[in-house]
Amino acid sequence: MENRVTGRLAAATLVVGLLVSPGALALEARIEGLEGDVADNVRHYLEGLDAAQYSRARLEGEARRRAAEAMRAYGYYEPTLEVHLAEGEPPEQVTLAIAPGPRVRVETLDFRLEGAADEDPPFREAIDAFPLATGDPLVHAPYDSLRAKLANLALERGYFDWRYDTRRLEVRPHEQSARLYLTLDSGPRYRFGDVLLIGSHIEHERLRRMLPFAPGQPYLAGELARYNQRLGQTEWFRSVTVRPRLQSPTLTLDEGEPGWIAAVATEGEATYVAGPRLSGAALAATTAVTATPDSAPTVPIDVNLAPADRHQFEVGVGYATDVGPRLRFSWDQPWINRYGHGLDHDLYVSAPEQRFGGVYSMPLDNPLRDSYEFQYGLTNKDNDDTRSLEATLEGARRWEFDNGWVQHLYVRTTYEDFTQAGDSEQVLLLYPGIRWSRTRTRNPTFPSWGDRQRLSLEVSDGLWGSDADFVRVTGESRWIRKMGDDNRLLAGVGLGAIETDDFSLIPPSLRFFAGGDNSVRSYGYESLSPRDAEGQLTGGQQLLTTSLEWQRRVTGDWWGAAFVDAGDAFASWGPDDLNTGAGLGVRWISPVGPIRLDIAHPFDDEDNSWRLHFAIGPEF
Repeated sequence: MENRVTGRLAAATLVVGLLVSPGALALEARIEGLEGDVADNVRHYLEGLDAAQYSRARLEGEARRRAAEAMRAYGYYEPTLEVHLAEGEPPEQVTLAIAPGPRVRVETLDFRLEGAADEDPPFREAIDAFPLATGDPLVHAPYDSLRAKLANLALERGYFDWRYDTRRLEVRPHEQSARLYLTLDSGPRYRFGDVLLIGSHIEHERLRRMLPFAPGQPYLAGELARYNQRLGQTEWFRSVTVRPRLQSPTLTLDEGEPGWIAAVATEGEATYVAGPRLSGAALAATTAVTATPDSAPTVPIDVNLAPADRHQFEVGVGYATDVGPRLRFSWDQPWINRYGHGLDHDLYVSAPEQRFGGVYSMPLDNPLRDSYEFQYGLTNKDNDDTRSLEATLEGARRWEFDNGWVQHLYVRTTYEDFTQAGDSEQVLLLYPGIRWSRTRTRNPTFPSWGDRQRLSLEVSDGLWGSDADFVRVTGESRWIRKMGDDNRLLAGVGLGAIETDDFSLIPPSLRFFAGGDNSVRSYGYESLSPRDAEGQLTGGQQLLTTSLEWQRRVTGDWWGAAFVDAGDAFASWGPDDLNTGAGLGVRWISPVGPIRLDIAHPFDDEDNSWRLHFAIGPEF
């Protein structure tokens, strides 16, 4: 028993010793006679110097050697160094008194381009951007950076036979001069060859129409990344790999140097992974790269694909002040045939509302931009003075434009059996509509910058069999801007209007209500609207809401917020005033998304002086 206890104590002592020893053996460096970047570089070179591994004489020599090497990177080749080690074994501090001496200056800059790269602007721009000129103090880093930049450009832009004919930095310390030579022979620029699609369950012609390049065009690695992204965004594939067919893996270089995107691979949603760099010799040795005497060489492109799961399920549980506990279940089929058609189903359940619906999508020539969409939905709502059972069918044509705007042109059929205050009707509506929307964000979970715009127009008329005549317009604009690292500003406005001769035939799903977590806080969910003689909510023909919120980081992922909201739904334009509320809140960027807690005070409701609002999820 005693031996066992002694063994455990010894093991614990050893672990503690291992944990503590790095800090105890760290050699603190004090630099005298130098400042700025040069001194910082000397400290950097001395980091990790373990005094316990050296005798005092060897430790002094190693510190001297490292300091001299660090100073050469800034052109100081003849410094005078005095090294003083603190008392103790091992010493915990070293003091370097440094007289830097004369600094080497640039005497000659000789950078040349040969081959096709001589007429390719990015190469000349890289050389023209070199920060040193004749007579400037020598700094090694820009020269090393230029070498890497030119090599990366060569590989990214298809100069697979590139090589450096001259790569030399001559330093003459006794003359305090340096000569920098660099000659890149790029060879010819390769062009895209044939594209081979492997493992696709979607018809190949549909995938080829998504290519951002055509065979015969000059090679650009960025175009491979773009094609990879497009394929990933379709959600048809579990994994995507797009790469040039280069068949000499034994001659690959290490992956450590940045800037080379010879291949791009994704798992799931469009995540980019850089491929290996290849030396010029390796590329010249490949058998897949072809050339003819009268044409530029070409490189084939291999696209390896693995189908996404045909059935995908997701369950979500949440809570919001507006609706209380809520449950969502989705069943997605990202592809159901070789044309890439998809079918999504969604079930949503909360106390005031239950919905079941789905979307059948039919991609067209450009699957990411153009499609037909057919939707169905069944909704039951029981909230305050609203009772409604709604069934909807919709057919839509979708376009996405280069500027990010998305246009939907649709025809919707709605049957709704409802009671809203004193109105009880069963209506069948058939109405066309058009909707434009755009959402832009940076870091969608908790945007540092973003905006969302929506505008829609819908028309119903008895001429085509609809039970109600109306014109309905809605619009929304929301903005997020981050100021520095610790401040965010959010602003938004919402508008709506219905023009009709018989408002009693307009179902609750088309009437306007305000109030709630995402509307005018400090008022209950959809509690703001005109009321009838008995005080029941009737819904409004017009809507106006505004919001302004300022957020300030408190610490880490915790933010504080102050806000003011105003708005109402009303029967006619020109209200005397708007319901207004203001309050304070807390934001936590949790692993499952932002969590928002607000306490708000209504200025126009004496019976409810404070209201809590709680929600999970991003602002939009």
